[in-house]
Amino acid sequence: MKTFKKTSLATLLSATTMLSAMSVAANEDPVKLGLMLPYSGTYTALGEAITNGLKLAIDQEGGQLGGRDVEYIELDSEADPSKAPQNMSRLVNGDNVDFVIGPVHSGVAMGMLRVAKQTGAITIIPNAGLGAATNELCMPNVFRTSFSMWQDSYPMGKVAYNQGHRKIVTITWDYAGGKEDLAGFEEAFTAEDGEIVQQILVPFPSTEFQSYLTQIASLEPDAVYTFFAGGGGVSFVRDYAAAGLNESIPLLGSGFLTEGNLEALGEAGEGVMTTLHYAETLENNANQSFVTAYENAYGETPDTYAVQGYDTGMMLAQALSVLGGDT
Repeated sequence: MKTFKKTSLATLLSATTMLSAMSVAANEDPVKLGLMLPYSGTYTALGEAITNGLKLAIDQEGGQLGGRDVEYIELDSEADPSKAPQNMSRLVNGDNVDFVIGPVHSGVAMGMLRVAKQTGAITIIPNAGLGAATNELCMPNVFRTSFSMWQDSYPMGKVAYNQGHRKIVTITWDYAGGKEDLAGFEEAFTAEDGEIVQQILVPFPSTEFQSYLTQIASLEPDAVYTFFAGGGGVSFVRDYAAAGLNESIPLLGSGFLTEGNLEALGEAGEGVMTTLHYAETLENNANQSFVTAYENAYGETPDTYAVQGYDTGMMLAQALSVLGGDT
């Protein structure tokens, strides 16, 4: 039974002994998961990795959640904020999904949150790092299995200063997530008495960087800090190296710059320094088991996007196990 306006995932996750003792008859209909992720464009690889991680977690539960089969409804968000409310409404009101999972793009998240507030749809954010989603716009039916932009960018500000950099240029796409990422870095760096020489904003999702690289060279900063991800991250790092800037101006960034991109970057990625909230090399049993399972399932090493999808699946599995599959 679908009760968006009466039940939130908070209730599912906090309910323990009392609900475990209840005999809740599982609905024979499948649990419907609406995946609102990018399956085209510069963020395609991110959407695919999240989807793979999610499905791996559920496959490990026998392909079920709370004893019920699972139906996946995959909707390409196109990383387009203008389409977000309509797409979210389609999943909630048209497809009648039990849970909405997404997005990657923080601008898309803003549109989704409006619909989540109006409908009470249980929404899990497996990537978009917009801080407002779980701060000033926090609501009991919205959760994240990922990060905030500040979490990954702020630490690099102090690292950059301690490495002797005093004047830095920052560059990102002109959208909420990118600007919030730069703000975290700039907050930490200027607190250490560093100077931001110039902040450069590139129209999303453009990967035409040459004019901006020329501008950076003319400014002669001690280093460059950037946020780009997916195919855009690959293009920026390659173009940066091709312009010869990596030989004299160190490139710093949040880990999304290189995450999932190392093979594609090749030698261009050498020397790039980043900070991130996850590494597949973490030496604990849970992570090592996840990495092995993911490699066996998909023939490649998981990245942070994959683990965020996996954590989403594990969250759902635990919640619906407690509730006997009742949604």
